[in-house]
Amino acid sequence: MRTIAVIGLGGFGSSVARELTEKGVQVLAIDRDRAQVEAIKDSVTHAVTLSSTDEEALLAVGIQNVDVAVVCIGEDIEANLLTTMLLKKMGVHRIWTRALSPLQQEMLKVLEVDNIINLEKEMGGITASSLASPNITRHIPLAKGHSIVEVQVPGEFVGKTLRALDPRNKFSVNVVAIKKMVPGITDQGERIMEESIEDVPSPDDLLEETDRLLVVGSDKNLERFAKR
Repeated sequence: MRTIAVIGLGGFGSSVARELTEKGVQVLAIDRDRAQVEAIKDSVTHAVTLSSTDEEALLAVGIQNVDVAVVCIGEDIEANLLTTMLLKKMGVHRIWTRALSPLQQEMLKVLEVDNIINLEKEMGGITASSLASPNITRHIPLAKGHSIVEVQVPGEFVGKTLRALDPRNKFSVNVVAIKKMVPGITDQGERIMEESIEDVPSPDDLLEETDRLLVVGSDKNLERFAKR
């Protein structure tokens, strides 16, 4: 089962933690404020009181073993950045970090976190949807209950065509584009892989493991499609 650590249990962090738990994710909720931890302990898998800038305390709760760590610390920018740096140092697989200002976003880009969150409390559910489905790499809300998502091709779809998958009839979603990685050469003669977008995807091309699909539909159907 997918395990996600949520660090910082203010309004946004608590929203994300509860939404994830409701979606069947094992949640490790962390905050240095005991009252925040007490308020959420019955709504998540495990809740602990500790300072997220204490490396030994983080290791003691197994933070290095989670699938994703989400740093939801808001106003304390120093704690936000130090926590993110520690998680990177400890080799956490994927890190999502909240940013409240353009400068903080730039700092987080330097740290090369996987995703920078600049959403407020009411967007916690959207973030949780992306986290709960490991194949969803980006999530853009279009209207209430409907979104466009970028989905890493699920394993069982690899080697199949869109025609065979028939996502419109089987999942009630539409694949509007495919991102493919194609070989290229730099000006220095180095071989690289470049991203190419097929904005009118052929229904008969075979899907590859490295492909990403841009899919539109209701949030419920998108999640069902992405979890295949």
